[in-house]
Amino acid sequence: MAAPTGTPVTAIAFPVLAVAFVFLAPFLGFDGTDLLSARSLTVSAVMIVIMVGAVFAAVHHADVIAHRTGEPYGTLVLTLAVTVIEVALIESMVLMPNSAPALARDTVFAVVMIVCNGLVGLCILLGGLRHHEQEFRISGTAVYLNVLGALAVLTLVLPNYTTAAPGPYFSTAQLIFVSVITIVLYATFLFIQTSRHVDYFRADDKTDAGGHHIYPSNREVAASVALLLAALCGVILIAKKFALILEAGLNAIGAPQAVAGVIIAMIVLTPESISAVQAARRDVLQKSLNLALGSSLATIGLTIPAVALTNIFLGKPLELGLSSRDSLLLALTLFLSLLTFGTGRTNILAGLVHLVVFATFLFLVFIP
Repeated sequence: MAAPTGTPVTAIAFPVLAVAFVFLAPFLGFDGTDLLSARSLTVSAVMIVIMVGAVFAAVHHADVIAHRTGEPYGTLVLTLAVTVIEVALIESMVLMPNSAPALARDTVFAVVMIVCNGLVGLCILLGGLRHHEQEFRISGTAVYLNVLGALAVLTLVLPNYTTAAPGPYFSTAQLIFVSVITIVLYATFLFIQTSRHVDYFRADDKTDAGGHHIYPSNREVAASVALLLAALCGVILIAKKFALILEAGLNAIGAPQAVAGVIIAMIVLTPESISAVQAARRDVLQKSLNLALGSSLATIGLTIPAVALTNIFLGKPLELGLSSRDSLLLALTLFLSLLTFGTGRTNILAGLVHLVVFATFLFLVFIP
C-alpha cells in the first residue's frame, strides 16, 4: 500500500512496530522477569526505541490532523494525544503491586514545571534571540493561567491543608469532589477555547503571509487518523512493560522517587516541545503557548481524575499534596507566569528567568 504523500516512513513504521512488539514480546523472552539480564536489557532497549518512536509518530499524525482542522482545534488534538500517552504511562505504574502513591503527583508537577518553566522559557529565549520581541494574545494566556492556577492549587496544594485524612491526602469523598470540579473546569475551558472565544487562542503564522496554505488531503488525514490510533494503542500496550523497566532501573541506581515522574513527563512532552520551539522560531509564539499551557491544563484536568478513579477502585492511597519546597516552586512559577504574560510582549530576559527556575527544579529533584 502506498504511503501517504509527505508522510515519513518512521511515522508509519513505529506505530506498526509498537503493536507488533506487544504480541512478539513473549516469544523474544521478555516476560518481566530477570530484567537485568543481557537478553532482557537488549530487548528493553529495542522496546524503548520503539515506544519513543511511536510517541513521535503519534504527535506527527496529530499534527497532520491539526493542520487540517486549524487553530485552536489543532493544538487541542495534539494536546489530547499527548495526554492519553501520559495517562497510560502513569496508570501502568500505578497498577503495579508496589507502586509509589506519589507517582501521579510527581508526574503532574514535573509536567507543570517542565512546560511552564522549561518549555516556555526555551520558546521565549530562542524566539527573542531571533526576533527580539514577540507578541501573543493576552486574552488567551489569561484564560490559561486562570484555570491553571486554580487546578494546580486545588489538586496539588489543598491536600496539605485538609483534615479529613492525615498527611498530603484527600479523603475518598474529597478526592471525588476535586476530580469532578477538575473535569468541570477543564471542560469549561475547552468550551471557551473551541466555541465561545476561539479568537483568544488563534495563532497567525507570519511565514504564511501570502495566504497560500497547503492542507493535507482527505486520504492523508484518514491515514493519519488510523496511524494515530495505532500509535496510541501501541504505546498504551507497551506502557506496562516500560513501567517494569523504569522501576528496575531506578532501583538499581538508587534514584529518588520523583525521577520517575520527570522521565515520564519528558518522554511524553518531547515531541510536542519540538513543535512549540519550532513555532516560536517562526515568530508564532501564540501557538507555542497554546501547546505548552494547554499541555499543563490537560495534564491536571484529565490525568488527576483518571488516576483518582483507578486508585479509588483499587483501594490504593493517592498522595497529591506537594512538599513545602515544591509548593514554593509552584507559587513562584505561577507568579512569574503572570508577570511574563501580563504585557502581551516577551523578550529574552523573561525566558532566561523561567529557565533558571526550571534548572533549580531539576537540581532539587536529584539533590533534594
